[in-house]
Amino acid sequence: MRTTSVGQHTYQLTQSAILFPVNCFLVREDDGFTLIDTSINLFGTDKAILAAAQRLGTPIVRIALTHVHGDHIGNLDAIHTAFPNAEVSFTARELRILDGDRKLDAGESQKPIRGSFIKVKTRPDRTIAPGDRVGSLTVYAAPGHTPGQVAFLDERDQTLIAGDALSTYGGIAVCGVARPIFPFVKMGTWDLTTATKTARALRDLHPARLAVGHGRALEQPDAAMAHAIAEAERHGA
Repeated sequence: MRTTSVGQHTYQLTQSAILFPVNCFLVREDDGFTLIDTSINLFGTDKAILAAAQRLGTPIVRIALTHVHGDHIGNLDAIHTAFPNAEVSFTARELRILDGDRKLDAGESQKPIRGSFIKVKTRPDRTIAPGDRVGSLTVYAAPGHTPGQVAFLDERDQTLIAGDALSTYGGIAVCGVARPIFPFVKMGTWDLTTATKTARALRDLHPARLAVGHGRALEQPDAAMAHAIAEAERHGA
């Protein structure tokens, strides 16, 4: 698992021993790390995440999820077992999906929820909503890939961790638009129109850098995000 510094406070952990890279993030706080997502459960990724935290000399005190696809919550149980006092948080909308409820709410696109889901035992200690804080991170709505996905903005250095709202592997794209070497994020996306609206809202935050679930982090990403949004619009969003 590769460790890359992103901004002043964040480490991107990348599992690349599969068809596509999967990222999760350790965000340093005064009291420990907040782990954003827990990667895919393959090739000892749980042990690699724990080893990274140990190597960096900081315990994991919070675990927050952008959404509940299997490649983002694959090691949730293992990490929570290792750090049982870590506060687990994700949205109530995603909790419903995790528990097998695929019904759509009024006002949501009625396209089917897509993607790979796994069973986990861990449940959130608290459910979060847009406007909440997780340590130094502010929660922003980021639906589209899934109905309840969120992004996290570090207010200290304006690093945006956006889950699968966009991807950068093979070139930046809104999640419902495929790249030739990476069709999977499109295959797992619920609604491109909603995803494109989310991408516009996240760009309007003007983050200093964009970190995503699949691909490298981008510095000063405004122009790249605008390009991805325009391409999504050409796809009919």
